[in-house]
Amino acid sequence: MKALPDKTKQFFVFIAKILVVGGAFYFIYNRLSDGNQFNPERLSDAISRKGSTLIIAAILFFTVMNRFLEVLKWQALSGTLRPISLGKSAAQVLAAVTAAIFTPNGLGEYAAKAFYYKKEEAGQVIFLNLICNGVQMIIAVLAGITGLVVFNVMYSVIPNSLLLLILAGIAVVVGVVFASRKITIKGYSIQRLIEKIQELPKSVHRKNMLYAVLRYSCIVLQHYLLFLLFDVDVPAYIMLPAIAGIYFLGSSLPNFTFIDFAVRGSVAVFFFGKIGVDEWIVVLAATLQWMLNIVLPVIAGSYFVLTFKRKV
Repeated sequence: MKALPDKTKQFFVFIAKILVVGGAFYFIYNRLSDGNQFNPERLSDAISRKGSTLIIAAILFFTVMNRFLEVLKWQALSGTLRPISLGKSAAQVLAAVTAAIFTPNGLGEYAAKAFYYKKEEAGQVIFLNLICNGVQMIIAVLAGITGLVVFNVMYSVIPNSLLLLILAGIAVVVGVVFASRKITIKGYSIQRLIEKIQELPKSVHRKNMLYAVLRYSCIVLQHYLLFLLFDVDVPAYIMLPAIAGIYFLGSSLPNFTFIDFAVRGSVAVFFFGKIGVDEWIVVLAATLQWMLNIVLPVIAGSYFVLTFKRKV
């Protein structure tokens, strides 16, 4: 098969960049143009309330730390393939966020990071990104189940039978995975994956775990502070388990990154309705968190997508 000329390749790469960035901004505009999700007047009232400055500063701090910890995670993991600077790690993470925004469950993130490396390294990059996201997911599941159980004990949000069914389902999945770990399909098996994970240095695993825990804490605390910004008077020992449970349930549903906040927001409306939080506060808090953790990184990541040069 005849290879395409370099100029033709460059043209297609340029079109792909425009489509990724254009698609990302289209979805952002489409979501924010819905007045039911974002109300500037209510946000303005909350910002102007006495004592809000410190809360806003803390929210912005956790916003920056959320992505910064992700950059540190990726720098540590990708360093097992080839050491990279903090700046290059940030470029890859932010570009991946932009590419992931309109793909199911953020799958575009894997392809985006792989494009920064040589073709023969793509498989290893995808594997490292899987480890990066896998640890984050495990922490979210463990914290989410704990939060869900604690909140359910206090407010009986879901029937105990359903909660037990959820826990049993998780146990069955873990059991099936463990039992089938040695089954090989086209040379691949879970056992081989485990062995490959064990080949990574223990120091990298420790960093990955630490950064993942800190990042999860940033997201949960940020969500809690957004409720404080809107003067929600509910104790932290009630709010934090509820937030953790909502993230667990929301993340369990297949979705696109650009509607991730809406999925979690709909679950949150039900949960927080049980403790008397107004629906508009729940939805606006979910929207703001989406804007801070997804929209802002997408805006920054668009630059890196447009200036990207493929490794050969």
